[in-house]
Amino acid sequence: MALIPDIAQAVVVALNSHMFSQPFTAARAYWPVFDLKDMTDLHVTVVPKGVELTTAGRGLLQIDAQIDIGIQKKLAGGDNTEIDALVGLVQEIAEFVRATGRFGGAAWVKTENTPIYSQEHLGELRQFTSVLTLTLRVMTA
Repeated sequence: MALIPDIAQAVVVALNSHMFSQPFTAARAYWPVFDLKDMTDLHVTVVPKGVELTTAGRGLLQIDAQIDIGIQKKLAGGDNTEIDALVGLVQEIAEFVRATGRFGGAAWVKTENTPIYSQEHLGELRQFTSVLTLTLRVMTA
């Protein structure tokens, strides 16, 4: 069993089973690099990021998996209304993850979104890029 890919896939399945304000199909990837011309469609990519193993007690292992969810789209105009809608979608996904709570055998611990978007992508590519970093916990003997 490959724990981290399994958790990432459970996140993909959960995202794809929910109706968000903007339609998308989430995909899991290890190398989330796309051609800019293909970014006119909304991309939601789930990427395994890291893992931390700690002792949680006698004979008990705590595994904290970090999973990134990238939300990306080439902007049509780049006005505040268009960007506000994408920032809202990021928040909607973050709230969905918290409310869902469990992904496979992993429990939600926290979600980080810092910064809320990439200023470099916005300025240089006219592309909205935001990354949510989830921490999901598994306890095992």
